[in-house]
This record gives sequence, C-alpha cells and structure tokens, in this order.
Amino acid sequence: MRVGNLAKTWGGIIPQRPLESNAHPKNPRMTPQRKLVSIIAPFYNEETGVELFYSAIAAAIEPIQHVDFEVICVDDGSRDGTLPMLISLSQRDQRFKVIELSRNFGKEAALTAGLDAAAGDAAIPIDADLQDPPELITQMVDAWLSGYDVVLARRIDRSSDGFLKRKTAEMFYRIHNRFSSVQIPENVGDFRLMDRTVLDALRQLPEQQRFMKGLFAWVGFKATTIDYARQVRSAGSSKFSGWKLWNFALEGITSFSTSPLKFWSYLGGVGPWSVCFMLCSL
Repeated sequence: MRVGNLAKTWGGIIPQRPLESNAHPKNPRMTPQRKLVSIIAPFYNEETGVELFYSAIAAAIEPIQHVDFEVICVDDGSRDGTLPMLISLSQRDQRFKVIELSRNFGKEAALTAGLDAAAGDAAIPIDADLQDPPELITQMVDAWLSGYDVVLARRIDRSSDGFLKRKTAEMFYRIHNRFSSVQIPENVGDFRLMDRTVLDALRQLPEQQRFMKGLFAWVGFKATTIDYARQVRSAGSSKFSGWKLWNFALEGITSFSTSPLKFWSYLGGVGPWSVCFMLCSL
C-alpha cells in the first residue's frame, strides 16, 4: 500500500525524488561526485530499541567515508514512545529523518513510504530490531560501487529464530517458489542494497497492495549475495503474530501466482457438474 500524503516528516524536508531520466553517464558510480545511500527502517512500538538502533547504525556508517548517508525512520503508527524518541534522534543527528504515518498501515506500507522518500543513489532497507547486522553495510556499499545493482543479504544461520519460525519460513519459500513465476531467493529478507535504477523501477509499478520481497525479485537487475548469521533481537518482541504471518504468506503467494485462482475455478466448475451427474444417475 502507498500511503501518499498520510504522513508527517521530521529532520528536514524529505522530497520525493523525481524518476531518473535515461541520460545517465555510462558508469555513473565511477564519477567523482559523492554518493548518497538511504537507509530505511520501519518502526512499530520499538521504544526499547530506538537508542540501540541509533548506536548500531551510527557505528556501522561512521567508518564509511567515501559515501554519505541518510537514515529514514518510518514510524508505522506506534502507540508507545517510539515516535518522540525518533524525533529526538533527528534533532541531534541531521543524518536521521523521521516519517510519521497517520496510523498503523503495516510493514510493507511503511517500507514503501521510506523507499519512495529516499533521496539516495542507493537504498538499504533494514529492520529496527537489528537481527540483520548493520556491519554488513560496508560490504554492501563496496559491492554496489563495484557495479552491482542489487546486493542481497542471505541468512545462512537462523538459529536465533525459534524452531516454528524457521520451519514456517522454510515452508513459505518452498511453496511460493513452487507455484509462483517469480522466484524469491531463499532466506533473503528485505535487508539488501538497491541502486537508484531499481528504486525507480519499483516506483513505477502500479500495485497498491505490495508484497515487497516479490516485487524486489520481480524487477530483476544485476545482483550479488553476501552471507551472514542472523542475530537475536536487540530489544522488544516481534510484532508479527501467527495470524499476521499467515496472511503475509498468503498475500505473497497469491500476488505472484494464479494457481490458487485456478484451483478454485476448477473446483467451482467441477462441483456443479458432479452434482448433475449424481442426480442423473439416480
């Protein structure tokens, strides 16, 4: 979902960057002009983790001197003290900007709002719980500057996740990739770097209800992968209940596959004929 004007901003104006024209230099990343990387982090009731997030992100980007950073924190209708704490961050560190959504729209909408507002030459979505390590940002930026449009972060160790979460994630990837024409890289979440050309392609897609992992995979582009071990949550607890995860999985499968529709269409067609056959046989 795109939230449009249903948001306020702090930490400076965040204009929506116009779509890039095709008149790029042949190798734009090799020009002497400094690049800007946007880090996008959705927040929902994360007051216990805001300062931890700030410290980890600041420590990760401080040594990277050859590019500039902006950090866009999207508050997705938090009901605790998350928003005031984020606004305080933006007031003491100009790299941090805050988008306040008018209510809780869900992570996909919050992520979309952040990506739409990103002014960077590249963007990195990251979860506020720090299970995806900010320390990988250095490797991501280096791979991007070497010519890759997308740098995926793949979890090779999910032992920090519970048994049920690991198994349901494994089942989701298997079912989705079995029935969908768009293959989602297994154990790859939202944490990745995407070049401006990828962001512009995403912005041109018409979908209002957005399953971002599927859209990221659908647009393609030249990609590489960095492996890492998933960390334990820095603070708080997951906001995804079993019901939310179930609906999220269903949305992902139905967004990129016609198999469920075909199944129910066939069932709807066969059912009446079966009844007629039984009646005629009496």
